[in-house]
Amino acid sequence: MRYFKRATLLLIVLSSLVFLFAGCEDPPVINLENARQALRLAESAGALRYAEILYRDAEQLVNTGWMEMAKQNGRLAPFRDYESADSILAMALRRANEARQQAIDSIATVQTASRSDLTELHGELDEWNEALNGSLVNFNVRDDWQRARLNLDMAEKLMANGEYDEARVSMIKARNLLKQVGGALESHQEDESRQISVWRRWVSLTLEQSRAANSYAVIVDKVAHKTYLVKGGKLIHTYDSELGYNSARQKLFSGDAATPEGMYRVVKENNRSKFYRALLIDYPNSADKKRFADNKRKGVISNRARIGGWIEIHGEGGKNRDWTEGCVALTNKEMDHLMKFVSVGTPVTIVRKSDQWP
Repeated sequence: MRYFKRATLLLIVLSSLVFLFAGCEDPPVINLENARQALRLAESAGALRYAEILYRDAEQLVNTGWMEMAKQNGRLAPFRDYESADSILAMALRRANEARQQAIDSIATVQTASRSDLTELHGELDEWNEALNGSLVNFNVRDDWQRARLNLDMAEKLMANGEYDEARVSMIKARNLLKQVGGALESHQEDESRQISVWRRWVSLTLEQSRAANSYAVIVDKVAHKTYLVKGGKLIHTYDSELGYNSARQKLFSGDAATPEGMYRVVKENNRSKFYRALLIDYPNSADKKRFADNKRKGVISNRARIGGWIEIHGEGGKNRDWTEGCVALTNKEMDHLMKFVSVGTPVTIVRKSDQWP
């Protein structure tokens, strides 16, 4: 009997120990893994960029829940309580899902706005290109337009890769460049409005002198890309012209590739020019020299700039674009025709725009 009592007591003790160390609650490992998986999904959806506060909160909750679970695992089984860890991990799961959804919604909003802005900017780009094509070439303005186009191309590539913030930066750069284009063209138009009366006077004087002497004269209209041959004040022939590749303004200095504007005369005929045949005009004249000195004094141009020279009407034209260093280019056939009538001393008047004649 005594042996039976001892065995029974030992069995009770062993059962108690098994109960004590086995515990009565499992750790929320699945909840931890679910929260971690939700974090990974949020990160891949862009939450670190578009929902960082929610993402960091969820990340902190996952760590806190994991530490609480580890803490409970270290206690004796009867004393383990995973309720707090389970609650924290459930909150972490919710926060991670919220971060993911916020990122998705934010990206959709940014994507819609970016595509709308991109479409609008492409429209502006086309409008300014049309305006530039309808005017003389201004090298700096055209360069700004090209850089705007490159920024829009970059924005499209960034958007295709889901990098919307970077795409918007490129679009902002493009928009600012197009504003510069618009400002430059507006300034150019204002300059034309101020100068048009001067150009009218030059054309009128040239025609009057031609009529008075019943002589030949040449008038170049830069905007129209035309060279007119007149005699006795009347138009007798029109030639298509190509100009300097930066001819939207008056020539300021040597190397600026602008075709000068003023009243000149032919000072030399050259039948062996590198551009077939050529008529050299007397640029710079006294008005050019005065303007050059004034611009240096005002700081418009560098003190090291030179006024330049050797402006011609020459051949090798017909390229359908402005390409010279400041000269007026005709086709070789047209140069042959022009030089039948023009010689040393013939007036050559170059205006940016002639709105009255011919």
